[in-house]
Amino acid sequence: MAEPTQAPTLPRPERVIETLGDAFYDAVDPARFPQTILRWRNDRAAAEVGLEHLTDDAWIAHLARFDPLPGSLPRPLALRYHGHQFRVYNPEIGDGRGFLYAQLRDRGGRLMDLGTKGSGQTPYSRFGDGRLTLKGAVRELLATEMLQALGVPTSRTFSIVETGEKLERNDEPSPTRGAVLVRLSHGHVRIGTFQRLAYLRDAESMAALTDYCLREFYAEAGGDDAPERLLAHVVERTATLAASYMAAGFVHGVLNTDNINVTGESFDYGPWRFAPTWDPGFTAAYFDHAGLYAFGRQPEAIHWNCMQLAVALRTLSEAPPLIEALERFGDLYPPAVARALLWRLGVTPRGEEDAALIEALERGLRECNTGIDDFFHDSFGGTIPPSYGDAFAEARERLVDYAPRKGRNHPHWSGPPVSMLIDEVETLWSAIDQRDDWQPLYDKVAAIRAMGDALA
Repeated sequence: MAEPTQAPTLPRPERVIETLGDAFYDAVDPARFPQTILRWRNDRAAAEVGLEHLTDDAWIAHLARFDPLPGSLPRPLALRYHGHQFRVYNPEIGDGRGFLYAQLRDRGGRLMDLGTKGSGQTPYSRFGDGRLTLKGAVRELLATEMLQALGVPTSRTFSIVETGEKLERNDEPSPTRGAVLVRLSHGHVRIGTFQRLAYLRDAESMAALTDYCLREFYAEAGGDDAPERLLAHVVERTATLAASYMAAGFVHGVLNTDNINVTGESFDYGPWRFAPTWDPGFTAAYFDHAGLYAFGRQPEAIHWNCMQLAVALRTLSEAPPLIEALERFGDLYPPAVARALLWRLGVTPRGEEDAALIEALERGLRECNTGIDDFFHDSFGGTIPPSYGDAFAEARERLVDYAPRKGRNHPHWSGPPVSMLIDEVETLWSAIDQRDDWQPLYDKVAAIRAMGDALA
């Protein structure tokens, strides 16, 4: 008698967001698209939540037509929030072209959200059409794959489905192709979610949200000191996020309070770019005229956003413990950036000696004006090639005492550096736009994942 085949792993659906009540969201209907052409399915991420066994037809049914995932949310929920946008407070925002589609647990028991982008209009769409361009979806895929490979805590691009719509946009040639994207993220609660409740002076909902975040994101119970503990967690996680951005050479572009997740996980990619060189003034958004979110100002911007969370939590807490939690950012960031840079350099941290090495590395990168990706690729393992010149003399001397954390035996190191500068992004999009050739994109993702394996 033949042994029965093993049943596929089933997802662990959740709907815990509903415990907060409908003061936090609006049930909405997804858009109906003229076509649904599957362009990207992230089976690696799907395996983490038990959805890798979906057929392509079932994938489209759930992640483009948004048929409910059994056991999870019966209807999509557009989340409510406010936020500072370039430090101007805006109470007129919320999920305007996306929604929370489903919640489920990953294999480790973490709560995960499937959220959308380009899935239609909501009560917060204002004058927008609720849609996403295909180019925007491709750009988000490239950003999330590159950041994950470089060790940045990030949402993952779970699915891209082309919708057959032609969209009019002011910032790219139109009409342009439409898409709907689904991201996998460890929650979608923003600093702006708390700001909205403070704006409304809704202390009861603020307490419920604080307890929800502690329970679902940090495995802690509530209590009288819940606001201070939550802020302390967010400060620690976002200091790590800021450090990882710097080590990756990444510029998010729009670090508004509605774009900062209280889990410290990066998400929502618009005008992002990777900096070609270690230029603190490099910006990603053409509309960031003052350089508010420039490469070198990102730690400051993220710390400022944490300050706004502290202000919101004053609804529940006295100021001194919140200030104490907030002030830890300055102490947490330097060792976090040292860990991130040394991880990318491929050496094991040594503790107190790391600060001097990091200072020497950053000085060398500024003076040499070399490509960030080239430098870390060539120097992985702790040996900076002579071709990078005397700008790195002190860094070389200090690296003598550092042990490699990993060798260069992975095939990735025998090939060229993997980068994601704007010219290459445009080239990859051009192949899709002009010839409907997706292979260069898929090849690039494969190369990025190989780099991630070599670094991991």
